[in-house]
Amino acid sequence: MALFRGYSEYGKDSRKNRIGLFTSELLSQMPWLPVEENGRLNNVTLPENFIEQVYALYDLNMLWHKGLTRGGLIAFHSRYKLSLLAHSQPQYRQFRRFVSGSGQCNSLEAFAVEYRCLLLELLAIKATWRNQTNVVMHVQGYFRQQLNAAQRCELAQLIERYQQGMQPLLAPISLLKHYMAEYLDGYLAN
Repeated sequence: MALFRGYSEYGKDSRKNRIGLFTSELLSQMPWLPVEENGRLNNVTLPENFIEQVYALYDLNMLWHKGLTRGGLIAFHSRYKLSLLAHSQPQYRQFRRFVSGSGQCNSLEAFAVEYRCLLLELLAIKATWRNQTNVVMHVQGYFRQQLNAAQRCELAQLIERYQQGMQPLLAPISLLKHYMAEYLDGYLAN
């Protein structure tokens, strides 16, 4: 996002005043477009969040270009469920109600346009460690039958260490990916 820079009354301390003209016009034409000010991308979590939005939009656009169907859109939504839950559980529940009402919409194209806005609005909410922990614990449940006590304990400890800030999210996710390769689950594979 391009921003104009201004200066305080004493001529120092550059600060951002407003969105630039180009970005403003771009957002008026495409309000759903993921944008981020380049200086903010130096933050630890913002680039991940921004890239996730870009990839989700790309994925949705590919679905649109292949030929949009209600079933395809619902399958897309199902694939993104866990990721969306990591951003906001209450907003995801509202979004899910919107998606479940897709059958009442007269125009699939109009529904998809609104879906895109809601999807990117939800993805723009920064995922929290608490929500991410909840999602990882949810995924852990898919392997409860297959894992022995030692494996369940190891995974639970990794999740707890992530929750305490002692491990990166990648640690429990890597172990879950290992279990996914060993104990294939069709839903998680998508």
